[in-house]
Amino acid sequence: MANKNNTVLYTGVTSNLQKRVYEHKEKIVKGFTHKYNLDKLVFYEVHSDSYNAISREKQIKAGSRQKKIDLINSMNEAWKDLYYEL
Repeated sequence: MANKNNTVLYTGVTSNLQKRVYEHKEKIVKGFTHKYNLDKLVFYEVHSDSYNAISREKQIKAGSRQKKIDLINSMNEAWKDLYYEL
């Protein structure tokens, strides 16, 4: 997820992406995304099980900001909000 100006990025894992992004958008859950106003889904991946999803989340979080930007650009070069396409 990203903020309006794409200056802050957040990586997380969930079993219900649509519900979780809605919670971030509506500021239902206090925390990092609320504090930095992250409300735009700019990248996501689907995994068959939670073990693989969590492993991938750790891999992405361990990468540099540039690697995260490159990953987003590979799927969503315009950085549009993908929530409305779920």
